[in-house]
Parts: sequence; C-alpha cells; structure tokens
Amino acid sequence: MTRDVSSPNYIKKIASAAYPALAMLAGVDLGVFAALKNKPMKAKDIATTLRVKQDKLEPLLYALVTAELLRLNDNLFSNTREANQFLIPNASSYIGTHPFLNPLIMWWGYYGALKTADTIRTGSPALKYDFASKSEEELKQDFQHTQPIAVRAGRELVDKFDFSSYQTVVDVGGGPGGLSIAITELLPNIKATIIDIASVTPVSRWFVEQAGLSDRIQVVTADAVTGPLTGQYDFAILRAFIQVLSPVDALQSLKNVYSIIKPGGKLYIVGHILDDTYISPLEEVWHKLGSFNYYEVPSPYTEKEHREWLLKAGFTQIERSFLPNDDGVIVAQKPF
Repeated sequence: MTRDVSSPNYIKKIASAAYPALAMLAGVDLGVFAALKNKPMKAKDIATTLRVKQDKLEPLLYALVTAELLRLNDNLFSNTREANQFLIPNASSYIGTHPFLNPLIMWWGYYGALKTADTIRTGSPALKYDFASKSEEELKQDFQHTQPIAVRAGRELVDKFDFSSYQTVVDVGGGPGGLSIAITELLPNIKATIIDIASVTPVSRWFVEQAGLSDRIQVVTADAVTGPLTGQYDFAILRAFIQVLSPVDALQSLKNVYSIIKPGGKLYIVGHILDDTYISPLEEVWHKLGSFNYYEVPSPYTEKEHREWLLKAGFTQIERSFLPNDDGVIVAQKPF
C-alpha cells in the first residue's frame, strides 16, 4: 500500500516513538499497572495509592492511554489486557526484567543511538565502553543493573535444555555470574567455573559470595581470546561475550573454548543474534544501532557468521533457537 506523503505524519510518528516506551518504563517503576490490577480507578485514587501528587501523575496516565497500555472510561483508568498480564510484578508472566525494560539497557540504547552520527562520522564509538579500564566499583554498579537479566537467562536455559547428565559448566566471560548462579541454584548436580579478565573477576567473586555459592562456583582469571584456557568441562556457555568481540577474536575465543570442552560436550552461545538478512529480529537491528556506539565491533553478528566460526573451531551439529526473553541461542557440539 502506498503511504500518503501529503504530510510528514509518518516521520512525526517515528520521531515520537521513544515516548511510549519511556512512559511504560515509568509506569512499571511507579507501580501504576500493579495499582490497577484489580479494578479501574480515578486519577486521584491512583495518586493516593502510589503516594504521589495527582497533577504530576496525570500526564503519565494520559500518555499510557495513548500508548494503549491503559484504558480511560468515565474518568476511570484501567489496564489493557496485555498490561494486566505482563506488566504486574510477581505475576508468572511478568516481563519487567526483560532486557528492553531494564532502565540501564534502555538508557544505553536510546542515549547510544543519539550518538550514531558522531560514531559514523569519526569511525570510532562515541561512548566507548571498556571492561578492562573500569574500576571495581564502576563494574559492580553496572552489573547490578544487568545481573537480573543474566539470572533470568540462566533459569530459562535450564527450563529449555536438559542439563541433567552434566556435572561441570564453564561460564566464559561470565561477568557477575548471573548464569552460573541461576544454573547452580536450580541444578544441585552442577558445579560452575566463571572465566573472565583480571579487572572483572574480583567483582565476579563478590556476586558469587553474595549469592552464597562460593562452594559451588569457582572464579578463574583468564583471557578467553589470548588463552590458554585450562580445565575440562561438560558444557560451556558464552552469554553477551561473542557480541563484544571482533570477528577475529570471536573465532579465536571459540577455538580456545573448544579446547576445554569434553568430547561430546556442548557449547551454548546466548545473546543478540541477527538473521542473515540483517533486518530481523527487529530488536536486534535496533540493538546493533545502539551498541556500535559503545563497542568497536560490528555486533550483533548473524547466524551465518556464528556458524562459520563454529565450524572453523571444530564444532558440529549447530542449531539456533530462542529463549522466552527473546535471547538468541546457538547450540553446537564438540565431536566425540
């Protein structure tokens, strides 16, 4: 269908597209959807429930109506069916911990996208993020925001895949250890090892200690790209790791990880993965536009690129799927 171009309505729609997302984030943060869980309410009653000023809350409520997350009938606000199902904390279907509802991730994405022209113009990330140069306190603060996402991914991995025959897992580039924490909490048969660089592992140990899992999770300082890596593990997980490496380093890291997986063991790559068309999934396209303002690499990479690296590293039986949180998963096996 041909779009009417007599006015710039579509351009204005794109220009204002961030506002519904930010309004949704504010609504989740304030507890608007939870307050409306059981019955419609007037603005003054919602404000009283949330202990905020009515005149400050009302603009958000009307914005959420235009975003089609709230309904308004006879001065009574109510949740839409979708908001009622997915935006109320403690519900089994709550998605408030989804990466794209995480305040830090949203801020990184939107703020990063504002720097896109600068990054393209200069050829370097305008907001370059370097794990190696961050202080322990800075990393701890950043990981506090992303840890719930990693823990959720670990739980979803356990739900989706059968790890019952495994005893050891290596979490490469594991950062704060969210995956290892989730897996060891759910599977008492498994012990985990987190591998990361020297600037990160003190923070990894802190998170593991806070979870009370120091006896089940070992933290090792090593560079998965330069190697060598030691030990032998039943399976390996790389989450949000390949995605911050150059293509050359991605291949080298997979070769190093291959060397520490037992014959017949599997590798799980979790995170942002593009289709080979480069234009889907849509959220990965937007993630790429934001992330290249922080990292030198052209990530997310495509499924085809992952497959080529894995085959060169020696892996076989490569399959791609998705977790409920929409993270991509590529599973590959080391031959017996």
